[in-house]
Amino acid sequence: MTKVDRRIRKGARFSKQVQAFAKATEAKANEVVRKTALGILANVVTASPVDTGRFRGNWQLGIAERPSGTVEAEDKDGSGTVSREGPKLERVKLGDTLYVTNNLPYGRRLEFGWSDQAPKGMVRVTLANVNEILEEAAK
Repeated sequence: MTKVDRRIRKGARFSKQVQAFAKATEAKANEVVRKTALGILANVVTASPVDTGRFRGNWQLGIAERPSGTVEAEDKDGSGTVSREGPKLERVKLGDTLYVTNNLPYGRRLEFGWSDQAPKGMVRVTLANVNEILEEAAK
């Protein structure tokens, strides 16, 4: 075997190592994306004011497109909504656009202080804490 052949083989091994590293890094990044998105969903849901639970039950996730319509669900503690929507995140990956939406007509009013239970809204409060959610997901 010549010196050139050895160098080529070493280069091929290095290339495979780089590819394996890139694949593992991508998988970890996708996991952080999913955990961050789940944290955002859970925070928005639990920050939502609750009377009958209809508003909490109407949070929906969409990947690449915004969900339309409403959901016939009441969820006072929010766990049912997170359980229903959370599995959608299994296919989310780095670079995807994710929508967290509540299409009830009074959602905008609730976001901007209509409820004494959530005078600062749900989405704005969650976005203010997104760095903490991301840090937790990255751990």
